[in-house]
Amino acid sequence: MTDDPKLNRAEGQQCQQQTTDRNMAARNYPSLNTAIFLGILLIAIVFRFHKITLPLVDGFSWREISTAMMADNFQKRSWNIFFPEVSWTGPGPSYQGREFQIVSYLTALLYQLFGWHDWFGRVVAAFFGLVTVFSLHRLTALCWSEMHAHAAALAYALMPAAIMIDSSFLPDPAMLALVTLGVWLFAKYWAGGSGWLLPLATVSFSLGVLSKPPGIAAGAAIFYLMVCWISEKKRKQATWVLLAGLLSLAIIGAYFSWAIYLGRSYPPFHVAGTGGYIWDYGFWTYVRDRFYFKSLWNTSVLWFYGYPFLVLLAVGLWIPLSRAEDPKQRSLWTIPYVWLTAAIILYLAAAGEITSNVWNFHIFHVPIAMFCGHGALLLATLGSKTVLTPAVVLRSIFIVAIALAWSTLPLVRTMKKPIAMNGKLLGEELARLAQPGDLVVAIAPEVGDPVAVYYSRARGWVFPPGGGDAEWSKFAADDPAAIAQLEELRAQGADLFGVAKNAADKEGRLFVEHHDGVIDYLDRTATKLVDLKNLLIYRITRP
Repeated sequence: MTDDPKLNRAEGQQCQQQTTDRNMAARNYPSLNTAIFLGILLIAIVFRFHKITLPLVDGFSWREISTAMMADNFQKRSWNIFFPEVSWTGPGPSYQGREFQIVSYLTALLYQLFGWHDWFGRVVAAFFGLVTVFSLHRLTALCWSEMHAHAAALAYALMPAAIMIDSSFLPDPAMLALVTLGVWLFAKYWAGGSGWLLPLATVSFSLGVLSKPPGIAAGAAIFYLMVCWISEKKRKQATWVLLAGLLSLAIIGAYFSWAIYLGRSYPPFHVAGTGGYIWDYGFWTYVRDRFYFKSLWNTSVLWFYGYPFLVLLAVGLWIPLSRAEDPKQRSLWTIPYVWLTAAIILYLAAAGEITSNVWNFHIFHVPIAMFCGHGALLLATLGSKTVLTPAVVLRSIFIVAIALAWSTLPLVRTMKKPIAMNGKLLGEELARLAQPGDLVVAIAPEVGDPVAVYYSRARGWVFPPGGGDAEWSKFAADDPAAIAQLEELRAQGADLFGVAKNAADKEGRLFVEHHDGVIDYLDRTATKLVDLKNLLIYRITRP
């Protein structure tokens, strides 16, 4: 300060203006975070809704079709959600032991309101994917920081595996969305939020696990926070969490007990997701097969992530964040590690099942996105103390561009190739020829895929007939055995038989070559209706 009053007054006004500017910047900062998050959400929308009307003929066709059939049967036959039914095992009822049908049931409601469109299931799944983006963002902000939340949400929005699964007619998007929402709500409650967050978190998490059992791995984060409360001698809060958890497990256990009973009580005696676990194959079988790590690596590189995301994941895991000094924040800081550890344990116990049905990897994608986001931030801010500098922005743009060019765009394009298109065309031709009440027998390009039955808009069978312990992705050893299978279906009322001429079983044997004797038999005993370059259809005549 000087003795000049005018100068002192000018300095005071300048100081006041600087304080006002800082206060305005502080008020505008949340708006900046909101704008960044909305931009990330828009990116997620673009990638998940791009080609949303694609028929169910991509790499996940087999599993998508079963989900779609259950939606059909809810709308056409019964709205009882506890009796999910497919259409590829004859006239029915064809109840199966399945997860709680949230995605298929919501899709059936859309059919009821707006008519049938095969892509409605993709829309429902995509909306659940956006819920995951939001919940992941808020959970990461709570555990780490707002900037990490932006990076993790962007990583998830661009991750090829997440894009593919979130835009497929599968139960997995609902599972991940609901368990992530549940974990975030619980973490918020644990950090001092309102008491009503606990029941909301319990309901959301329970529905997520009911949607798909792998969601149970995310419960490790909730269990961990409960243990933290116990160690802090907050027994009252821990008791309420324990009671909520036991109620959740009781509901989940009751439903899946019912699903197992249902699947074992009705033809085709099929319970989804059984088999392939370490207790099925044996520990030493898993060891001999190296826990299917080769399959895991191939899926990761060629389909789900690509090298850029794997590098970001490695960097994010190798260089951890600085741990917070506040004990409560340190506990929250650990949640991604706990979730990832639980998912790895799940994989080690179920590697055979997970690598066979790769959409089960979806439970990994929340912690993977968080660590990829952390890795991207480390690389972008290398040598910089602040985030919003030209160098950091340019490095960030470069990282995103590499991820898009080397992972997101090529891998999503690969996964969405219409590999089952001939099956769809076969189904549509069967639909054109079928009379009301006709039952169809159809062989899609991938034997066992019910895509042709689905697009015939009729009920019927895949061939060879599947379900239970039957081998349905492999042709019979010889023509007489296959003819006996066909005659059994004729006796059960089969009316039309169709095969895609490129149909091959898991051993690579083409039906038209391996079972040319069956085609000769059909030429003698049935009426040929269609013989095109890519498909063959007969009307089965009665004896």
